[in-house]
Formats: sequence, structure tokens, C-alpha cells
Amino acid sequence: MIRRRSHPDSSVTTTRVAAYTDAVFAIAATLLVLDLTTRSFGDLKSNADLADALLDMWQPVLTFIVSFVILSLMWTTHVAQFEWIARIDGPGMWINNIRLLFIVLVPFTSSLSTDYSHFLLGRILLPINFFFAILMSWMQWGWAVRRREILAPGLSAAEARRGSGATLSALIISAAVVVASPWVGPWAFWLFLADGLLTRALGGTPGVPGHERTADAGPTREDEGGAAPAPHPRP
Repeated sequence: MIRRRSHPDSSVTTTRVAAYTDAVFAIAATLLVLDLTTRSFGDLKSNADLADALLDMWQPVLTFIVSFVILSLMWTTHVAQFEWIARIDGPGMWINNIRLLFIVLVPFTSSLSTDYSHFLLGRILLPINFFFAILMSWMQWGWAVRRREILAPGLSAAEARRGSGATLSALIISAAVVVASPWVGPWAFWLFLADGLLTRALGGTPGVPGHERTADAGPTREDEGGAAPAPHPRP
């Protein structure tokens, strides 16, 4: 059987990839709450007993909030990236798929962070999970920038640098969270509050990478009067 080969520059639109990615993020964020709803308070006799039981859940609640917020921020970054990435090729698809692999693991590693926080692995697996998910997001943007004439034809060089600074900032902070988590557990995620300052220091734009084109972003190929190169059709 002859294997069908495609042109090395072949690509497809990102519509289905973006929809699939949105669904995976939504499912992962929803599954996070199962770690709270599956817990039993035992035999409670009064409102005071219920209040005490709820207060004892501070760690799983904190882990849930942290995981949900970071997942939401990563989804926001994904949306912003795909505002620029108009087409996607084979390597880009697999980078995105590997990112989603780590995204779907977040509910599992979040439960480990709650139930086994007295073990070193229990404290570091969730930060490591997020580090690799953010690493894949950084690689997704880097690949799109590298082949932006085909994958992101409207992206200027200046805007690409701004987006790269923003994604690199998140990657550096996630690595710092991994290093700090053995000592402070989920509290290490507070380091993400420094993201805005680090993003500016790296020459990026705080918030989500590439979300808006700014006045000094430089002219695009269309601005210069030239048409963006047409992507190679899939044979």
C-alpha cells in the first residue's frame, strides 16, 4: 500500500483545531470540581460541624481555585494565539496535541496535590504539569512565528516579539513555581502575580500574547501593499 505524502508546506485552517482545543480546556476545567464534590463530611450534627468541615477543606478549595485560574489564563492565551494563527501544519498540530495531553492531566495532578501534599511528589507534580503545558504553549507560538508567512501571515515581526516575551514570561515563572513548590506547595503559584513585570522586562505586552495590534507594531505585508502569501493547499 502506497502511503500518501503531502507537500512539506501543506497546512489547514485552524477552525477544527481551535474548537477541539476549546472543548478539552472546558472538560479539564469542569473535572477539577470533582475533587470537591466527591468528598464526604461524615456524620454532621449541627451547622457548626458543617462549618468546621468546610473550613477543613481549605487546601482542596485552594488547589481548585489555583488550577482553574491558571487553566483559564492558558485558555485565554490559546485564544489570543489563534487570533493570529490562521493555518496550522502537522508539527503545529502535534505541539497543540501534546499541550492538551498535559491539560487533561491537570484534574489528576490537582487531586494529588490535595491528597498527598505531605509527599514531595504530591507537591511538585501539579506545578510540573503546568510547566510542560505552558512549555507547549510557548513552543506553539514559537513555531507559528518561525513559519508566520504561511501560518500567521498577518503577524508583524514586532508583534511576534511582544507575544514571545509574554509566553516566555509565563514559562520562566512556571519553572520558578516548580522550584518553590516543595517548600510552599500551591502557594508557589502566587509567583504568577509577577507576570506583568517580567513580561515588560522581556519586551512583551502584559496580558495575552499577540491579542491586539498596536500602533508601533510595524507594517504587515498587507500594509506594505503586498498580499500575504497563499498557503500551500493540501494535495
